[in-house]
This record gives sequence, C-alpha cells and structure tokens, in this order.
Amino acid sequence: MNESFKNRVYYAARDGMAITLYTLLSDKNRTEVNLLLNNSVVEDEGQHCTPLIIAARYGHEKVVKMLLSKFQPNLEQEGTVKFDGYVIEGASALWCAAGAGHLNVVKILVKAGANVNHPTRTNSTPLRAACFDGRLDIVKYLTSHCANIHIANKYNNTCLMIAAYKGHLDVVSFLLENGANPNEKAHCGATALYFAAESGHIAIVKELLKYNAQFTVNDVGMTALKAAAERTRADIVEYLVERPEISKEEQIEALELLGASYANDKDNYCLELAYKYLHRTMEMRYNDPNNIIKKKLIPPINAYENWIECQTLQELEAIARNPNALHMEALTIRERILGRHNPEVPHPVIFRGAVFADNARFDRCIELWLHALELRQLNNVSVVKDLLRFAQVFSQMLHVGVELAYNHVVMVLQAAIVELERNKSKIANPGPKDDPETILEEMEGNMTTTLYLITILTKLLKHCTEEEKFGIHRLIFSLNQLNIALRDGQTLLHLSCNAETPVDDFHTNDVCKFPCAETAKLLIQCGADVNAMDIERNTPLHVIVHYHKPFSDFATLHSIIVDLTEAGAHIDCVNIRGETPLDSSATGVAEIILKTQAKLSLKCIAAKAVKAFNLTYQGHVPHALEAFIELHGPGSIKQG
Repeated sequence: MNESFKNRVYYAARDGMAITLYTLLSDKNRTEVNLLLNNSVVEDEGQHCTPLIIAARYGHEKVVKMLLSKFQPNLEQEGTVKFDGYVIEGASALWCAAGAGHLNVVKILVKAGANVNHPTRTNSTPLRAACFDGRLDIVKYLTSHCANIHIANKYNNTCLMIAAYKGHLDVVSFLLENGANPNEKAHCGATALYFAAESGHIAIVKELLKYNAQFTVNDVGMTALKAAAERTRADIVEYLVERPEISKEEQIEALELLGASYANDKDNYCLELAYKYLHRTMEMRYNDPNNIIKKKLIPPINAYENWIECQTLQELEAIARNPNALHMEALTIRERILGRHNPEVPHPVIFRGAVFADNARFDRCIELWLHALELRQLNNVSVVKDLLRFAQVFSQMLHVGVELAYNHVVMVLQAAIVELERNKSKIANPGPKDDPETILEEMEGNMTTTLYLITILTKLLKHCTEEEKFGIHRLIFSLNQLNIALRDGQTLLHLSCNAETPVDDFHTNDVCKFPCAETAKLLIQCGADVNAMDIERNTPLHVIVHYHKPFSDFATLHSIIVDLTEAGAHIDCVNIRGETPLDSSATGVAEIILKTQAKLSLKCIAAKAVKAFNLTYQGHVPHALEAFIELHGPGSIKQG
C-alpha cells in the first residue's frame, strides 16, 4: 500500500473530514481497507495510531460513526498518543475519547462493542482517564456499562486516588457512593486521603473522612496530616488537627511542620506565618505543666550552621526578628520531623541555597546544596538536576572571580561518579519501576555535567598541591574505568574533543567550551581510551580533526592531536566510511599536524593489509590482536 495514500487516509480522519475519508476508502477491497485502518501512522510529534484512534482522540463523531458503520475497523487496536505532555502507550480509541472528554464518541464506541475496561500499557482504563479529567458524565456512562471502578494502574493508583489528587469532588463522591475503597493503598503506601490532603482539596478530604478514610502511613512515614503540613495546606492542617483521632503530639508535630515549611517554601514563603505556627506549638508544648512535651532533638547539621532548635518560648522569641535564625530553625525542624530518608526534605534546602546564591553567598549555597545532594543520593533519588546546578554555580563563581574551593568540586564529582555507576547498573538490570529510556537520558545528562565538572577542575589544578592533584587523577581514573558512553557511542574523551558538545547556557558556557585541550589532556592522563570508537567507529582523533577553527584556536587543535597521538591514538584507525583521521580532516591545518605525528608501526601496516585484502584472521591470531586488527577498518581501506 502506498505510504502517501495511507497518510492521506490518516490525516483525513485526524482532521474530521468524513466525506473525504469515505471517498478514499470506498473503492478499496476488504484487505486494503484493513491495512489502511488497522495499521498505525507515525506523526512527527511521536504519536502513532490508527485513523479510528486519532478521530476518537479529537472527538470527530461523524468520522467515528462512518468508520464503524461502513468499514468495521478493529475497536481494540492500540496506539501511542499524547495527552497534556504525557505519552500514553497502548491506548484504545475508547480510552482516547474518554481521556479527551468526548462523551458522544464514548457512547458510539461502547454501543459498537468497545471493551470498557481495555487498559493501556500502564494499566490505565478509559474510566481512569475520565476520572483524571473530572468528566463525571463519562464516568457515569462507563460505570453504567460495566466499567470496573476498582481497576488500578501499574502503581496500584485507583480511579478514586486520581480523582482525589486532581480535585474532582463530584467524581470522588460518585465513586465512593458506588463502593470505591477509600483506604486502598498505592504501591508507595499513599491513599486517596493522602493525595487529597497533599494537593490541598479540603472538600474532598472531608468527603473521604465521611466514608471512614483512615490516617495511614506511607512508605516514608508520611500521613495525610503530615503531607498537608509539608505542602503548607494550612486549612487542611487546621481541620485535621481537630479530629479526635489525632493526638496532642501529632497536633504539635503537624503545626510545627507547617510553620517550618512556610519558612523555606519557594511558592508559599511567609516568615510571619512560620513564626506564628512555631510560637503556637511551643505554647502547646508547655500549656500543661504536668505534661510538658519536650522536643527530641537531632544532632547538629553543619549545613544548617550546626543550629540547635529552640526549646523554650523565650529562646524562640529571641530569634523572632532574625530571618536567618528562623530559616535554620525551620530546616532543622523539618529534618527532625520528616527524617533523613524522606524525599521531601531536600527541596527547601535547595531553595534556601538558591537564595544565598542570588545574594552572592556562594559558601552557604554550596554547604546547603551538598547536604541536599547527600540526602538525595542516600535515598537513591535522581540527582541529575542537582549536579547540573553545581556546575552552573561553580561556573558563575569562576566567571565573576569568586574563590572556588577545589574540594567542593571534587565532592560533587565524586557524587557524579556514584550516580553514573548507578545509571549504568540500572540500564543493565532495570528494576520493576525503572524505565530504561529515562535512565539512559539521565546518564547522558550526568555524563555531560561530569564533563563540565572536569573542565572546571582544570581551572583549579594549578593551585592544587601534588597530593591534591594525585587525588583528582585517581578519581578521574575511576571514572574512566566505568567505560560509559552516550547512546551514539561518544565517550567523555570524544565529547571533550567535539565542538558540537552541548553546553548549558546558564553560567556554564562562560567557563566550559569545547573542544577543550585541558579537559582532553586530563582525561588522557587518567586512562581514557584514546582509540575508543563511537557507533560510526570515529575515534577522538576523528572528532578533533573536524574542528573548524584551525587558525583562531590553533593551540587547542594542535594540543589535542599531539596528546592523543602521544598517548597511542592510531592515526590509521578507520571509521564506518572507511576513513582514517587524515581522510576526515576538515582543514589543511589538521592534516599537517597529523602528518607530523605520523608514526606507522609495522604492526599497524600489517593490520591494514589484513583488512584491505579481507584476510581471515578470527581464530587464527590471539584474541587481543583481533581487536587491534578491527581498529584498522571494517572492510577495504580508503586510499588517500
């Protein structure tokens, strides 16, 4: 079937052109119609689905009716669609119609026999899609046609949970009236009450409690009350602390957490409210002389200036007009109540560090961010953004002339190496919650940031002692031992030689520019493989000879070529196009530098001959020699 014709059919369905679509299909035989209607078309945006699915997605009733009545397409065919930035894989036409809120299309499909419980790849049903969007009319229609309200997605997140999270009170009420379990737990341990409280939907919280929703604890020790306090949902906290099942200790803890969160929340920052709640809870601790409730203090934390929490009203009132003291008090309270293993602890720490950075207090910023980085890695939370944030602030410091301590950069580089090790391990052995594509994207981001950090370190090396330099070299050697590469096969050494290596434009590009001779030299000195090949068999030498600034940046070009060749880079390595670095040279300058470095060994000449004449060598030479011969070309050698 002609691909162009197939696209015309698809786009007629997508654009609601029922008559045009009928005209295109009417003179085709059954086999041709099946091919056209039951095979997906891939769009530029990443969607790939059938004409019926795309028509349902956009609510084209006439197209859907015509297709069903005249051509009987497969109702259960699945496609990949985009909704609100989310990529939905395995979506049926009914799921798309329900998710997009097209009630009439939903009715047409259900009457035609569509499976009302057909799930996506993540086990999301059409009913769940309607609950997400708050379409009570569609929810009612689907449930009246046997849609199962108890089917949860792959995270065991139910229809009730998503409706509660999104704030759809009418849908929540309907689901509860029809037997939805308010105490069902998602895999993370959260219930519908937790999601409603966290999101600030007080009417839904009250509705769930009417149906005997319980205060349960999730996997990181959070209750609905704590979640509301941590998110500064004051109205919900005030309502819940009056509940009879909440003890006085829980009341104090929740109100204290609410106050502490106001002091460092980037969206709802309010120091007045923070102090108000901290003062109120301190009074509550002492309002019964026979039962004074003392704080259970945690050890001082360096990032919080080794702050010791206030224990009395007098101590708290003494810092009432000291913003920094209140900020540190609040951060310490949050870590005490939530604990080091709670993933919510780092967010305000990062916010407070950013405020310090904006005020050029880089020392305090780095201390706080290092603490947040430690907490996130402790809990196996992705730190891809944290690492980049450090590269940005380090670059800013260098650019404006603020002293940067080498040990801070080393600490972040150590964390980056740990993260890359974890990325590599997860890609090789993904867990049930791991998406390999997401992890690969994270690893590529972490590789690029690691390259920035190494480049930043090269600016500091001249001020380091020999012992400090040795420590840095050992660290980068361990990084090279990971043998990591981008999906296109580029190693860190390739990237350091590549003028097209992306550089973040928030301060980082003031310091990091590629190719970078110092970065390449440091990687080479620390054991980087100078003959590593990307997926097109290009070595770092192939990459650097493409550099288009041979005159304005001659020193960089010359330095990298010399360092590579002196470290054993083969000038006769052949890429997928049969080109050596000399063949690939973009300029005469690169050619001249390469020729001055030309030192072909007899071993190289022999390897080239083996490849040029396609001689059989596997199994006839030592295994190590096979890899060496392979460097010299996949086939015949292009003659220069």
